[in-house]
Amino acid sequence: MSAASPKPQGRAVVLLSGGLDSATVLAQAKADGFDAHAISFRYGQRHDAELKAAERVAEQLGAASHRTVGLDLGSLGGSALTDASLAVPEQPGTGIPVTYVPARNTVFLSIAMGWAEILDAEAIYIGVNAVDYSGYPDCRPAFIEAFQSLARVATKQGLEGRAPVIKTPLMAQSKAEIIRQGIDLGVDYGLTVSCYQADDSGRACGRCDACRFRRQGFEQAGIPDPTSYQTAS
Repeated sequence: MSAASPKPQGRAVVLLSGGLDSATVLAQAKADGFDAHAISFRYGQRHDAELKAAERVAEQLGAASHRTVGLDLGSLGGSALTDASLAVPEQPGTGIPVTYVPARNTVFLSIAMGWAEILDAEAIYIGVNAVDYSGYPDCRPAFIEAFQSLARVATKQGLEGRAPVIKTPLMAQSKAEIIRQGIDLGVDYGLTVSCYQADDSGRACGRCDACRFRRQGFEQAGIPDPTSYQTAS
């Protein structure tokens, strides 16, 4: 007798950047039994390789729908990911790095919350992580807890006692644990792009924080790294 399918859970909105973590979260939302509606953002980032990756991942994992929302966080500057005059650091530093985009996850989750209300979704999945990450303030449990409180008072769903649950299944996992989980869930990491300064073909620089965490994760997981790099690494 085959294993029973997960009990249908309704709809979920999944933030999908096209990177390793968000791909794993999309796969987890599907495994949890949700109709997973993926949302990506063109927010003024340096390249659109990750958005092309998001399209590939959404198709490969069978998202119920996928849309890309345009924003203009780049007009504000303040981050190496949106301002070409700021260099992406290639060595670990101290404090919050210049690749932090001010208020990015607050804005993303706000729009996801609006779409969740339109869809009458029961959950919002986001791939934030507080273990192998760059120290961004909007990737911490305290931020998610605060946003969950906001969801309870900011929407019709919330006032009816049906605020979507903000799910962060990767929060306490190492990058190696995330990769192993994703492999078990059928994620093709060769489709993903995590690099802060990938080229037009999606090839990674191999030097930025995102590349460093990604490479270490595959090494520690004992899984071949499928990443395409700009130069031999």
